[in-house]
Amino acid sequence: MRKLTLADIADARAYERERDALRAQVIELKRCRRVAIGTVVSVMFESRETMRYQIQEMARVERIFTDDGIQQELDVYNPLIPEPGQLCATLFIELTSDDQMREWLPRLVGIENSVLFRLPTATVRGVVRAEHAAQLTRDEITAAVHYITFHFTPDQVAVFAEGVTLEIDHPAYRESAMLPAATEAELLRDLRP
Repeated sequence: MRKLTLADIADARAYERERDALRAQVIELKRCRRVAIGTVVSVMFESRETMRYQIQEMARVERIFTDDGIQQELDVYNPLIPEPGQLCATLFIELTSDDQMREWLPRLVGIENSVLFRLPTATVRGVVRAEHAAQLTRDEITAAVHYITFHFTPDQVAVFAEGVTLEIDHPAYRESAMLPAATEAELLRDLRP
């Protein structure tokens, strides 16, 4: 089982003892799992480790000390941990100024439905988690963060390492990125049982 449980989340004092080491480990892991697609979009492929760190940090910052409170965080973040045959990603529209936000967020409505992997023999389009779809995009503007899941067949997983491109085919933003070998290897660990 890949999902996190209460037993995986350290209490506050134990987490403080491991925090620096875990933070360094997750920063390095995220370097391999983050892919820039063009100039304003990046995709972070989440894992059990990135989500454990996220929950630990949320509990630390929000001072969540009860099992019920931690369970609520687990319920929110566990769906972002991929099961075999899946990749779960957070898409970031990386804008740094109000002018950029006014320019890009209205233009990129629907971008969350425009992310795909191009494999040698197939295309795998991401799907938005239903509970987030209504919250993150409106007809006139999109959010800067989206949660996307990709579902792969066993045959698609088998050809994944033969070369894969991550693409966005949105009418206002057509960009692609070849995955580096280290990123392919990381993602194959998620895809395989």
